[in-house]
Amino acid sequence: MLSLFGCIKPQTYENNQPKFDIRQYLNGDLEAFGILQDWRGKVIKSFTVTMKGSWQGNNGILDEKFVFSDGQVQSRTWQITMLDDHNFTATAGDVVKPAKGSQYGNAVKMDYVLAIPVNNKVYNFAIKDWLFMVDEKSLINVSTINKFGIPVAKISIGFKKLS
Repeated sequence: MLSLFGCIKPQTYENNQPKFDIRQYLNGDLEAFGILQDWRGKVIKSFTVTMKGSWQGNNGILDEKFVFSDGQVQSRTWQITMLDDHNFTATAGDVVKPAKGSQYGNAVKMDYVLAIPVNNKVYNFAIKDWLFMVDEKSLINVSTINKFGIPVAKISIGFKKLS
């Protein structure tokens, strides 16, 4: 698990189809569902997500609303800026510094540090997101959550584009 996607670069997927462009996929209404697992693989929580994305040229906004199996509700608004056809940055209220991402072929990789509350304290965790487009409406996201370079959790999410 430690090396899962560790050395793979997004360019590896450059020729894979269907082509994933976040400006197109993250535009309109989406829904998702997923699980959060601890470092041993035990499912801690499940969740659903409703999202709405919009773009003005190379600047996008993605509003997310998470509803977790324990009743917790969480919202996040991403502000995304495409730097060129492959690279982008993204910010959100609980993202410590701008995320860096790149897209090639059917894949997107994004790295960022997220401030996550745990037992009434907030900790910063390094997140590595890999998103893979399955077809024009379906997407799989696998995220690893690390603390001090050690994987502490994993998130798996299935996306569906509604509009």
